[in-house]
Amino acid sequence: MSRQIPVSRLGAHILDWFGFGSRDHAAHGHGHHHHASGSHGHTHGVIDATIATTDRGIWAIKWSFVILAITAALQMVVVALSGSVALLADTIHNIGDATTAIPLWIAFMLARRKPSPTFTYGLGRVEDLAGIIIVGIILLSAIVAGYQAIDRLINPRVVTHLGWLAAAGLVGFLGNEAVAVFRIRVGREINSAALIADGYHARTDGLTSLAVVIGALGVWLGFPLADPIVGLLITLAIFGIVWQSAGSVLTRMLDGIEPGTIGEIHHAAAHVPAARIVDAKARWIGHKLHADIAIAVEESLPVCEAKKITAALEHELFEHMPALAAANIRLASADADYPHEHGHGEHDGH
Repeated sequence: MSRQIPVSRLGAHILDWFGFGSRDHAAHGHGHHHHASGSHGHTHGVIDATIATTDRGIWAIKWSFVILAITAALQMVVVALSGSVALLADTIHNIGDATTAIPLWIAFMLARRKPSPTFTYGLGRVEDLAGIIIVGIILLSAIVAGYQAIDRLINPRVVTHLGWLAAAGLVGFLGNEAVAVFRIRVGREINSAALIADGYHARTDGLTSLAVVIGALGVWLGFPLADPIVGLLITLAIFGIVWQSAGSVLTRMLDGIEPGTIGEIHHAAAHVPAARIVDAKARWIGHKLHADIAIAVEESLPVCEAKKITAALEHELFEHMPALAAANIRLASADADYPHEHGHGEHDGH
């Protein structure tokens, strides 16, 4: 059982602001389920969820690329003037970040394609593949930056134009923070693990850019090795980002989900007393969540009553879980035994 995802009123307005929601039709979606009153918003239409979310994703990626490309270009000029290996490491990483926009953009474009006889779930999984490519790009940038920093420690060189160097560090911080805001906000809106991971990675990059300023201050105070040492610290930070991002993307690729997802399914089912979940599974396909649920019913229950229960459960699931794209609900015998469900509380902490 599945249906299109209603876009929230706020989401529809955001799409309108950027020209995505007013092309052929605009929409106001259901409000989230209100536990106190049970009230619902009024629906005036539905936007195809795939088109809406990928438009938002492409918008974020486009502006991330522009901002990081400008940031890296400005920093490269100062690298040539100052000879700073710390700024070089930061610039290399910003160039790598800008480059990651390419596989993400390709992934979002492919995700817009409709299912086919071969790819019956569509091509949402290409977002996971893009995430792996991005991790590879970040890893490569870390290796290059690390090599340069170690070489400068062994073969020291004079760093000049310290004022411009500090200014370039600040530019790197501001550019990366702007990109982080874009990617994290939009990644959460469309539930894209690759985009959210890349956003946090950009935020960390902003902090490493500030380290360039510290390196410039160290050189100014008469400690010339401060610059390559900062470059090496930036390299270590990049390796940390590789580790975190790889874990996030690989979890999605292996059908891993957030710990609270199954709990949210049970929480939604608590609003349908007749629906007792005996098995619940979920996985992400791109930025869409797919759930497979078995509920226990008495064998003597009329078919029409069983359909009412499954319909009510489906409704609650979509109300509680905005990222849910499809819910496959099947009926099981009341005495069905699913060992891994034993001990699972109805609300799971909710």
